[in-house]
Amino acid sequence: MTSQHRTPVVFIHGLWLHSTSWEGWADAFREAGYEPVLPEWPGVPDTVAEARRRPDDQDGVGLVEISDAHAKLIRDLPSRPVLVGHSVGGFIAQHLLGQGLAEAAVAICPGQIKGVKAIAPAQAKSTFAVLHNPGNTRRSVSLNREQFRYGFANAVSEEESEELYDEWTIPSTARPLFQLALGNFTPHSPAEVDTGNETRGPLLLLSGRLDHTVPDQLTRSTYKQYRHSHATTEYQCFEDRGHSLIVDHGWPDLARASLSWLDSHTAGARAA
Repeated sequence: MTSQHRTPVVFIHGLWLHSTSWEGWADAFREAGYEPVLPEWPGVPDTVAEARRRPDDQDGVGLVEISDAHAKLIRDLPSRPVLVGHSVGGFIAQHLLGQGLAEAAVAICPGQIKGVKAIAPAQAKSTFAVLHNPGNTRRSVSLNREQFRYGFANAVSEEESEELYDEWTIPSTARPLFQLALGNFTPHSPAEVDTGNETRGPLLLLSGRLDHTVPDQLTRSTYKQYRHSHATTEYQCFEDRGHSLIVDHGWPDLARASLSWLDSHTAGARAA
């Protein structure tokens, strides 16, 4: 089956992970009949090693630049894709879906859209290392092992946390984190999503009950922001999962759940 007969699926990563962290998902979706696309954020090199060597290349990149880069890529595809995003990537997936650029979207532990006012102590602790210094909005920052353990890998063993840190973490532009955190206080904020769009494709919001970076209550609050739209929006929670759920040992469960939901909510979302 040739790629032009397949619906594209665009995977959008979040802060501190590289696009190659989706490779397992890409294989699973390819086997299911999709054509995977793994774009990188503006300024981020093609490999984890190179991204670690050149952190300054992405300094100051924000939500607008990331969204615009993905929108441009989508418009160059042969057909409208399905989007799968994690964390800030989950925000970008919602933003692009709200613009009518995708057939459907799965937003996993998505970044906080404008209108979500829920506050969780765990989130404050996991983001304080970045947000405490306003100068970081112009810089790329890295997580140390302890910060990654708390913010991402608290639901897996310490040994697995170390392995994930060594394999996937990269420095990331800090600007999107500031923009999402201040979305409710910023006129014309780039954190705004068209939650009232009645004609957009279906949206699935996935969360991990143990997530410290995007706690489940924020994802539930995001779900409520769509209550005035008749477009399909659904929510699922994985009880024993943290923010590393797309890269840790349990990622196949998330991938299967996403594929099953897409099968039942999209027409022709696999090979034509």
